Amino acid sequence: MNALQFKDYFVFLVYFIIVAGYGYWIYQRKKSKEINSKDYFLAEGSLTWWAIGASLIASNISAEQFIGMSGSGFKMGLAIAAYEWLAAATLIIVAVFFIPVYLKNKIYTMPQFLHQRYNGTVAMIMAIFWLLLYVVVNLTAILYLGAIAINEISGISLPICMLFLAVFAIIITLGGMKVIGYTDVIQVTVLVLGGLLTTYIAINLVSKEFGTTGILNGLSIMQEKAGDHFEMIFSRDNPNYMDLPGLSVLVGGMWIVNLNYWGCNQYITQRALGADLKTARNGLLFAGGIKLLMPVIVVLPGIAAYVLHQQGYFQTEMLSGGELNPDRAYPVLLNILPSGIKGLAFAALTAAIVASLAGKANSIATIFSLDIYKKNINANASEAQLVKVGKITVIVALIIAAIIAPLMGIDKKGGFQYIQEYTGFVSPGIFAMFILGFFWKKATSNAALFATIGGFIMSLFLKFLPNWADLSFLASTGFSKDNGKGVYEIPFIDRMFFVFIFCMLGMYIISMLDLKRGVKAKGLEIDRGMFKTHPAFVVGSLLVLGVIAALYTIFY
Repeated sequence: MNALQFKDYFVFLVYFIIVAGYGYWIYQRKKSKEINSKDYFLAEGSLTWWAIGASLIASNISAEQFIGMSGSGFKMGLAIAAYEWLAAATLIIVAVFFIPVYLKNKIYTMPQFLHQRYNGTVAMIMAIFWLLLYVVVNLTAILYLGAIAINEISGISLPICMLFLAVFAIIITLGGMKVIGYTDVIQVTVLVLGGLLTTYIAINLVSKEFGTTGILNGLSIMQEKAGDHFEMIFSRDNPNYMDLPGLSVLVGGMWIVNLNYWGCNQYITQRALGADLKTARNGLLFAGGIKLLMPVIVVLPGIAAYVLHQQGYFQTEMLSGGELNPDRAYPVLLNILPSGIKGLAFAALTAAIVASLAGKANSIATIFSLDIYKKNINANASEAQLVKVGKITVIVALIIAAIIAPLMGIDKKGGFQYIQEYTGFVSPGIFAMFILGFFWKKATSNAALFATIGGFIMSLFLKFLPNWADLSFLASTGFSKDNGKGVYEIPFIDRMFFVFIFCMLGMYIISMLDLKRGVKAKGLEIDRGMFKTHPAFVVGSLLVLGVIAALYTIFY
């Protein structure tokens, strides 16, 4: 039955009161202080390492993970965990090499970095692009997938669910980054506890279905009945190869996905940009440790649902429009939870969605207020005006997302893959522009423009390779596949890697030509001492990397 009972509503109400009350208390504590845009948008100097780490996870984990990644777990298995486990390694790289550059050069937004490193044109193009991407792709997907999930387990109408999520996110976001950061600690706690409980019950149900008890027996049965769902690296004949193309996951485009997301993304880096270097690094390492746990929460339930479905469970519940829809796996599992526990799982899902919405909305407000409004509309804007504009931006962005979300066709494609593939059209060019901007002082603004525009065009070309291009030979190598419509599709992870190489070469050539013509590049302040790490961070990093290596060795 798709409905919450009194116990569920009570548990959820307690969660809501705690989060809203704690957020209001934090807001009141700093209300008497003079309004400052950097404090509001970045919580400058206010967040501890554990608050930064929790906020990173809360902002990252949302409906696309709980619903989309569980759906991918149902469809393809543990291999989808690569996004989470490799992200843990990526967070260490970002902590060591990226964050010191931002903090040393007093960079607070990604467009500011581009303006400081290249020029105002590049910064403005990317500021507008990021706003469109965050609102049209990310915010809509989080809001719509979240509303679908809540609708599935509560029976509340979809428009009401979207309205509730948007309003809850606005309440949290209007308090600024400090409120978001500290309430995210509660959100992550609820998220992890509720998620682990759901996983335990799902795996235990598998165990009971086969006449045994205990989670270890359940895991053993899952591996026995769905052995192909515990392979981390796909061969080319695997039907899911186009989504996760073999070794490219370990040595190719997956690194572009992760390094761009965790190192060049306002939505993520913003959490660490208001802290000192040691605090920021510890926060990222803490987030990396939590990342190792996320596949247990979001992928294993999908595999459990797959095994149960093979045994005759959820035959009608998993259908959408008469067809099997993997993204229904997690909501279906939540509906079998006992009363009260279902309320906790419901709160965990809501916490993930609201925290992610709040983080994304805050980043949208930061970019619009500091990089567009301040620099191009009202250069003399006071700190109080910037904060006011930011709050208005939050409300407007969520209203727009709520209006257009049902029109985007998000539910027609796996939610998680929807976000990954469409952001992948621009990620290679952005990452090339950032990585050369960091570590190669000769990179010029013309080269950056090439990476931005040329990378997007190249991505489109490789997405829709026409038959007249006579590139069918790629199909025999496994790099492309004829989709039956005269178009050769390359796995989007491979496509991102090819486009990244293309952008790097193009930037190098253009920069060298510019230098010959006397064009000067603007380098950043960098010294080797910035990249030194303290012993505790090194030990923690080695532990995280060791666990990742062990996981891939076991499930390769």
